[in-house]
Amino acid sequence: MDWFYAIVYGVVEGVTEFLPISSTGHLILTGNLLGVPWPQQVKNTFEVVIQGGAILAVLAYYWRDFLQIRHIGQDQGQQRLWLGVVLACIPAVVLGLLFGDFIKANLFRPSVVAWALIVGGVLMWLIESRKVTPDVHAIEDIRPFKALAIGTVQCLALLWPGFSRSASSILGGMLLGLDRPTATKFSFYLGVPTLGGAALYDFLQSREILAQIGLLNVVLGAVTSFVVAYLAIGWLLRFVSTNDFKGFAIYRIVVGVLILALISAGVVQNGSLV
Repeated sequence: MDWFYAIVYGVVEGVTEFLPISSTGHLILTGNLLGVPWPQQVKNTFEVVIQGGAILAVLAYYWRDFLQIRHIGQDQGQQRLWLGVVLACIPAVVLGLLFGDFIKANLFRPSVVAWALIVGGVLMWLIESRKVTPDVHAIEDIRPFKALAIGTVQCLALLWPGFSRSASSILGGMLLGLDRPTATKFSFYLGVPTLGGAALYDFLQSREILAQIGLLNVVLGAVTSFVVAYLAIGWLLRFVSTNDFKGFAIYRIVVGVLILALISAGVVQNGSLV
């Protein structure tokens, strides 16, 4: 059954990684409801590594845009964009190095994830209810200070597991004046170094752990994640061009409440996830 679990995990990861609904929360539900028999360390490592498939989907979807980096020496827009991406990654890297182990040991549990989903959903609803006219309509126009600020807000996902990296970066961008499609696209770009680096590091450090379920199953999960994430990116971009995030806000609250209910019923154990 390992191949089946790998495919299901890949589908869930691909759908939820870039949508502002927390891949962590959905992978918790998936693992518990399916009764995936893998050791927790294997689950954790597998979940991080198959993020690499989702990141490759971003590179594939925007391959023409990424090729523009070759003109960075002459293009001020490209210079501003990639300076912004680098600056936005710094807060998460610093906090991860300083507090990553503490957060995993003390906060990485289903109840914390559930409340992050609920609170994030409420904040998303409130931000979408504001009557504010955005002033940034292209990722090349994001100023360095705003990029750094978005990266700082993105740290909510690190400090509070389950808040969602994409949700925090998108909401941070909207608060700082980015329109919804621009904030969403910038969130995709930020995912490349942050998630891609984590996926590569875990794969190189944990190949023996992953061997317990077979490296072919890891590849299967990553490929599934790639295909589904590619489709999800296109769908989300079309969705945000004409819709707000209030539907996602409601969905987050419902999933958070569901996780709390499953904890109360004893279906989901509220122990450490690491």
